[in-house]
Amino acid sequence: MKMHQFLPLILFSCLTMSVANRVYVHPFYLFSHKNISCEVIQTEDPKPLETISLTPLQDGTEPDPRPNTATEELQNITQRTAVLAELQNFLGLRMYEKLSGKQQDANILFSPYNAFGTLVTLYLGASKNTAVSYQKLLGLNRDSGRPDCVYLIDGYTVLRTLQAINSLIDGPRDELTTLVWTFVSSDADLSKKFVRGTQEFSDSSYTRAVDFAQPEDAEAQVNSFIQRTSDSKPTQLFKDISKTTNLLFASSVHFKGNWRTAFQPEATSMQEFKTDEKSTVKVPMMTHTGHYMYLDDEGRKCTVVKLGLSKRTYMLLVLPHEGASLQDIEKQQLTAEVISKWYQHLKERYLELSLPKFSLTAVTDLKAVLSDLLVESYLLGSDADFQELSSKENFTVDKVLNKVVFEMSEEGSEAQNKTQEAGVPLKVTVDKPFFFAIVEGNSNAILMLGKIINPTL
Repeated sequence: MKMHQFLPLILFSCLTMSVANRVYVHPFYLFSHKNISCEVIQTEDPKPLETISLTPLQDGTEPDPRPNTATEELQNITQRTAVLAELQNFLGLRMYEKLSGKQQDANILFSPYNAFGTLVTLYLGASKNTAVSYQKLLGLNRDSGRPDCVYLIDGYTVLRTLQAINSLIDGPRDELTTLVWTFVSSDADLSKKFVRGTQEFSDSSYTRAVDFAQPEDAEAQVNSFIQRTSDSKPTQLFKDISKTTNLLFASSVHFKGNWRTAFQPEATSMQEFKTDEKSTVKVPMMTHTGHYMYLDDEGRKCTVVKLGLSKRTYMLLVLPHEGASLQDIEKQQLTAEVISKWYQHLKERYLELSLPKFSLTAVTDLKAVLSDLLVESYLLGSDADFQELSSKENFTVDKVLNKVVFEMSEEGSEAQNKTQEAGVPLKVTVDKPFFFAIVEGNSNAILMLGKIINPTL
């Protein structure tokens, strides 16, 4: 089913479940400017681009200063977060499908939240024609029916709604942290509108001018700067930089938290995990016995378990049945509708749950994923125009990387229930490749999607 055919169903479901008794509103109108007008594509007297002074890369590691202007409170925020969550989930699952199809035997970690925010930030630097291509992919386009003008969304409103989704996570303040780095050629400038977008999207942003004339030196300096301004383990993020580079963009989403109910440290033991039909590895397997929301899906040949994180954020873990594989499940398509049905049919069950202890870091080349979706040339490639990003002619966005870090401990935010339970628990041992989603339960936004083939990597 094509995206434009599927979206109305998703959005109708979203609005009827999360925003009862509201009249359906097209997503464009929720995220458009107050005074909507069809903007002329070609103007005889274009406005000069408002740019900022760029800080050289070597002049310190302090984040970009944030403006002290008060942010206007968003109206209809519950409706906005519900609709935007559905849009980012739909696009994120399409992207995950492409990633997983190309990396069937590798661990994957991908953030729909990160990818969507990155695309909206880049949208702020696009020409009007290119901006329409972004709006179509994001599910936020309104067709003007005219070749000479376009309707445009307010990118800041979208980014502030993403931040509102982030604020719904009611765990520790550092549970989900977003950082953005933008490296610009020292012979170019950068639009003030785009820089503000990086700030709306992130907790901290870094915009720096770089001399790319010596690309190997520039590559080392850029990667060193990212390591010094990030609290995650070192990664050589950018590779194969050229002397003609105009702009490098990287964003990082770091999820760090505890389970709502702790696993039992005394029950953690080294056990075998089957990476495939012939190979196993030894991993520390955490165990907890208690009540979980559980589903045995015979049709899709998998077991689904919900694990609480904070009060509303949770992990949905999907384990294939014996004789089935992750590929079997993914071939049936992991859509927002499938995940929603899993959640709706969960029932409380007394389980002895054993889960490998793992953390995961991954980097996604967004240009490569968009190429697999057959839209890269319009958004970041040869047909993309970023005249609103810099006054430098033929300015290009050369690399766009999304880094995602997932870390969980055995600890919990709530004490374990010591009451002796009646009955024998059902044993669920996650000892082979599995899929998981991290979901913010108020908006139903998918923060992360992942699959674990080998927990030791």
